[in-house]
Amino acid sequence: MSLSRRNFLKLGSIAGALAAGERLPVAANPVHEAPRLPVETVACAVIGFGEWGREIAATLARMEEAELVAVADNYPIMLRRVQRDFPGVATQSDYRVLLDDPAVEAVFIATPTHLHKDIVIEALQAGKHVYCEAPIAHTMDDARAIARAGREATNQIFQGGLLYRTEPQYRSVFGFVRSGALGQPAMARSQWHLKDSWRRASASGERERALNWRLNSDLSLGLFGEVGIHQVDTASWIFDARPKSVSGFGGVMFWKDGREVHDTIQAVVRYPGGENLMYDATLVSGFDGMYDLYFGSDSTIILRDSKAWMFKEVDAPQLGWEVYARKDRFYKETGIALLANATKLDALNQDPTADDPNAETPLFWALKAFMDNFFYGPFPAVIDHERAYESTVVAIRGAEAVRTGTSVDITDDDYTIG
Repeated sequence: MSLSRRNFLKLGSIAGALAAGERLPVAANPVHEAPRLPVETVACAVIGFGEWGREIAATLARMEEAELVAVADNYPIMLRRVQRDFPGVATQSDYRVLLDDPAVEAVFIATPTHLHKDIVIEALQAGKHVYCEAPIAHTMDDARAIARAGREATNQIFQGGLLYRTEPQYRSVFGFVRSGALGQPAMARSQWHLKDSWRRASASGERERALNWRLNSDLSLGLFGEVGIHQVDTASWIFDARPKSVSGFGGVMFWKDGREVHDTIQAVVRYPGGENLMYDATLVSGFDGMYDLYFGSDSTIILRDSKAWMFKEVDAPQLGWEVYARKDRFYKETGIALLANATKLDALNQDPTADDPNAETPLFWALKAFMDNFFYGPFPAVIDHERAYESTVVAIRGAEAVRTGTSVDITDDDYTIG
């Protein structure tokens, strides 16, 4: 059997899944009814060319499996920016024109959260494969409608835009956790800190209101729902459970410009096994950035900047591979590097905390998973309609808890798509 580039990548994807301790999914509902012709690229269109839409477009443009053919946005300045940044890419002010184009095979939806529902449903009805940013919706009704559409589109890929279940470092750590490296999981802590007002200026009042949808409490799920959804989903993945409640609170601590959406929040996400995730996010201070910590009886694991370390308890059993693992000193603790390229970094005498200029972003790996599914499927998406829906339910209920300063239960009925 010849080992073509596509076969090689497919084997790599399968090997990565096995290394992460996951079973290969069974394609109960084929994504494609017949084997694909040996095409080399997917014709892709991006809907919504805001900050994140531009990130998606730029990532697609440098992926050899993707061909960015069109972008839709309802603001003319954004379309001119498309023509400047991506010469030759078609532009449309009405996304429906792209959905009517048979040459477009996949659409990537990066509009504000509250605009997702109609676009997703219409795109799936038009026969397109769909990648929708997370959260998929800002209300339970919209989330259910999207999830149902994704479930019913058995001949298409529907993937939610959760970022970390496809990221190699997180998948590697997931494998360590499943092997028992944490011991008994006890709790988790995650944070996201960035100095940014979230407010965007425009010469047009109407445009400025549209740009600042995140500051509108009727449209936005705030820091917990719009940002925290990714880290909370990681905790649900690690704990292998769905949250049962969220307690939260927050306030406008610095950006006192009339906004109602909090610029600083804290929340406790509770799981059925007794584990809690303590989460905080702020737009006031960028100190200490973003990280995820998982505490267990045998060790604590930290994930940070696409790197990971494990800190052992003194009474924990030694694992055989530890003898050969790289050790890095952190203040009074010594961490065992859980980095795929730790040996290479050691050989280069590189600071373990330094940014790797060759490392790909979590978004790249999310889009890569989508492309692999297109070429090498059929198999259920890593973040399928059910996973995208459940994470959005937690985002909605968590945002409610933060907004009201209360504890909000998440029921089985909430998790039911219907």
